[in-house]
Amino acid sequence: MAKSKTIVLIHGNFVNNLCWTEWKRYYEQKGYKVYTPANPGHDGDPAQLRAKVHPELTKTGFIDVVNNINDLIKTLPEKPLVIGHSMAGMAALKLVELGSTAAGVSIDGAPPKNVFPPFQTLKTVLPAFGFFSFKKYFMGSRKWYDYAFFNTIPEAEKAKAFAKFAVPESYKVSRQLVLNSFSNIDFKKSHSPILFVGGGNDHIFPPALTQTIAGRYKDTNSKVDVRIFEGKSHFICGEPGWEKVADYILDWFEKL
Repeated sequence: MAKSKTIVLIHGNFVNNLCWTEWKRYYEQKGYKVYTPANPGHDGDPAQLRAKVHPELTKTGFIDVVNNINDLIKTLPEKPLVIGHSMAGMAALKLVELGSTAAGVSIDGAPPKNVFPPFQTLKTVLPAFGFFSFKKYFMGSRKWYDYAFFNTIPEAEKAKAFAKFAVPESYKVSRQLVLNSFSNIDFKKSHSPILFVGGGNDHIFPPALTQTIAGRYKDTNSKVDVRIFEGKSHFICGEPGWEKVADYILDWFEKL
């Protein structure tokens, strides 16, 4: 099977595409063409986005995220390896279902609408839905990020990580993930290979949820693999040792 030399990295909620800077450089050094688009309403410097919200942010939903990436893929000379983190892990699964990928990777990925999340997930992400808020968007506090994202990195690094990566998020993205039928996955459909990567200490999407989503796929002729990295948080792509995760993914893809 001819191997794609193109990779698309999709960022999740509460951060933007700058979280992929090191991964982009790393994969490009290995001979790949790498794209790291910002989801609609997310492009810019995180500190500036916290100070003044992007004008398109509150219009952006999960469907917009998927369509934005799919439109990019249509301009590429070949189907890419698509890697998504968190909410974008689910976006990667949707792009696999749409037939747009050479393979898909969901890292600490959100569940589809038709997989019910555990209580821990609901408790952690409930504020991001805005059901009880008068604000027009979600901006996580330092305390929220420290628990939800940065729980395994040293205390001294948590403030730096927040300053570098944290951005406001649209309520519409989370709401469409749980309320819109677009966010269902047809688990019986044949598909390109999928790799699920989970962090053993993920406070948003715990490893048991990652295993559950992977186990729902039913087509025996379609490849589905799972790898849990013990001790890793939801910040698995940014915390020390991220290179091991990046290498594992690329090794998996190159062996297909």
